[in-house]
Amino acid sequence: MTDTLLALVPQYGAALLMVVTFLSCLALPVPASIMMLTGGAFAAGGDLSLLSVGGAAYAGAVAGDQVGYAIGRFGEGWIDRQTRAHPRRLALLERARAFSRRWGGPGVFFSRWLVSPLGPYVNFLSGAADVGWRRFALWAMAGEAVWVGLYVGLGYGFASRLEAVAEILGNVSGALAAGLVTVLLGLFLWKRMREEPQE
Repeated sequence: MTDTLLALVPQYGAALLMVVTFLSCLALPVPASIMMLTGGAFAAGGDLSLLSVGGAAYAGAVAGDQVGYAIGRFGEGWIDRQTRAHPRRLALLERARAFSRRWGGPGVFFSRWLVSPLGPYVNFLSGAADVGWRRFALWAMAGEAVWVGLYVGLGYGFASRLEAVAEILGNVSGALAAGLVTVLLGLFLWKRMREEPQE
C-alpha cells in the first residue's frame, strides 16, 4: 500500500497528503510521515509547491485531531456505561481523566511529533476525559506544526537521501513510543504493587 500511495504523490499532491494525515490522526494505518517526506522531496524538485504540501498536510492533521477528539467526547457515555459494572476499570478511567486534565496540554503536544504513534489515542482520551476543547486544539495545532514542519522540511532538505532519513525517523519515533509505554506501564505496576495489602 505504501508504494502505491507514494506513486500517487506527484499526481494528487497536496490533496492526497491532506487525506493521509487526516486518516493517520484517527489511528488508521497509513504512512503519513513517509508521505510528508515524499511531498517535501517533490517540492524540492519543483514538482509540487512547498507551501501547498505543508499547508495540506497540516490541515489534514488538525482536522483529524478534531474528529478524534469528538469521537472520544461523544463516545464518553458509552465508555462510562461499559465501566460502571467494573469498579477497577472505572477507577482506571477516572485516573486517566485526572491525568489528562492535569497534563493534557503538554501530553497532546508531544504526542503529535515526539511519540507520534500515540497521537491518535491521545486524541480519543482527551475527548473522553473532558479536556477542554480550546486547550486541546491549541496544543494539538502547535504539535502538528512541529510534526508537519519536521517531516516536510526534512523531505525538502534531504530529497536525495529520502530512504535513509525515513528509516532513521521511523526507528527513533518507534523507540521513543515504546520507551514511553514501557515507563508508564512500569509506573502503573509499581503503584499497583504498593497499593495491594501486604500478607
